[in-house]
Amino acid sequence: MGFSNTHMTRSESLPTDYESALRELEQVLTALENGQLPLEQSLQAYHRGTQLLSYCQAQLAEAEQRVKILEGDVLKDFKPNDPER
Repeated sequence: MGFSNTHMTRSESLPTDYESALRELEQVLTALENGQLPLEQSLQAYHRGTQLLSYCQAQLAEAEQRVKILEGDVLKDFKPNDPER
């Protein structure tokens, strides 16, 4: 899959949700890892990747905060066989 200028202009806005941001980040990483992009596109892709990474990190931090609120401000370790869950 290539990483085109069209992809860059479409991607300037932030994604609507974590999953779409993660999918786009994976596409950016694949394009960068392939090493076939011209320098300018590589720089644009890198910049977009940092934006997406920041967005994903913020979404995860928000989700963690919401879990803390639900758990009474104490983030508990996840235990899959915990009878309380």
